Amino acid sequence: MTDTSTRRLRLFLARARRLPAWSVIAAGTLVGCLSGGAYGLLTSTTYTATSYVVAVPTAKSTPESARGFAQAYGRVATQLAVLGNAQVWAGVPVRTLQDSVRTATSPDAPMVAVSATSSRPDLAVDMANAVSRALTRHAEEAESSTQVRLVQFSRAVKPSEPTSGSPALTALVGASAGGLLGGLTLLARPRRTGGDDVPVLAASVPNPATAADARGQR
Repeated sequence: MTDTSTRRLRLFLARARRLPAWSVIAAGTLVGCLSGGAYGLLTSTTYTATSYVVAVPTAKSTPESARGFAQAYGRVATQLAVLGNAQVWAGVPVRTLQDSVRTATSPDAPMVAVSATSSRPDLAVDMANAVSRALTRHAEEAESSTQVRLVQFSRAVKPSEPTSGSPALTALVGASAGGLLGGLTLLARPRRTGGDDVPVLAASVPNPATAADARGQR
């Protein structure tokens, strides 16, 4: 770094230190707002559709067993053994299903939620229903050993609203994050010492005559 660049850097830092504290928070809020808004504008809109399947115990099984197998089938749903069949009904490659499909289960209910996300709402519906169908077929093949049937509880419907954030929402989130980072920067910056701003007053020491007079008056 040249001497000119060093002087400019020192001048910039000196001016930055003179700025009021609120300007750091304002700058962080502005930058975060612009970044969040740009992210919302550049990111494609996505839709999510969800279908549900429920595990039903047979006469030789129990509800507790059904809940346990529901947890297991929730993990199996995104495996290649299921997605390989689902790709035929969804009309997309297995890789797309692996990236777009997620499952969720509950320890209190023998139910599996299959959610699919896509930029096209109709494709999200097709993928969610295809994976649910493939999962129930997979469960049928193992029913003789598990004594649990997997039944489709609710088919996915076409979503009416996107699940991705709008530019206004992402701008608001970005502004909040930027303001928070600005506040943390103020807290983390080194504090000024008292010698920089506050003049040091010399301690007043009484001279010997004054001290003697004070003792004589006691």
